[in-house]
Amino acid sequence: MYPKKFETLVNSFQALPGVGQKSAERYAFDVLNWLPEQIDEMIHGLQGIKDGIHMCPICGNLAEDEHCLICADHSRDSAVICVVQSPRDVIAMEKTKEYNGVYHVLNGVISATKGILPEDINLLSLLDRINEETKEIIIATNPTVEGETTALYLAKLLEEYPVTVTRIAHGIPMGGHLDYADELTLIKALEGRNKME
Repeated sequence: MYPKKFETLVNSFQALPGVGQKSAERYAFDVLNWLPEQIDEMIHGLQGIKDGIHMCPICGNLAEDEHCLICADHSRDSAVICVVQSPRDVIAMEKTKEYNGVYHVLNGVISATKGILPEDINLLSLLDRINEETKEIIIATNPTVEGETTALYLAKLLEEYPVTVTRIAHGIPMGGHLDYADELTLIKALEGRNKME
């Protein structure tokens, strides 16, 4: 129906998460109206990802240089390591401007149903980073079945290390209502309760 090159472009857009056939076609038709400079900029951006982005060998975060920006920043507190699932989680934590430690990016979670084992994610390399200066490991995986499984596995692994292992609190979001929360969210909110000052 469409020319082959246009069909290839539609299929490329459809490979993105949450993009169906209709949206992919709409994106492709929109690109047809771009100026040549806009197309060149998109090509340059995609080529940059292909050729210039890799996983930081220290923490697993995205990096352009030898190490990611956070590992290269010597003003950060390397005694505190926050374990997250993906580079997107690093960005979310950094937006708070409250955390000054370093990160360890798992780039996945343990999932028995998907056949993802501990050795399939960037988990065991965290143990190599722990030294006599390490004080705390913050486990900040998502509050899903896979995230909880990964957090419990990691906590068990860290039992033999002389570090404090903490888990970020989960519960009712600001502006949320109790009657809209599911049971697991309420349980986590109760477990993570704090004394009022």
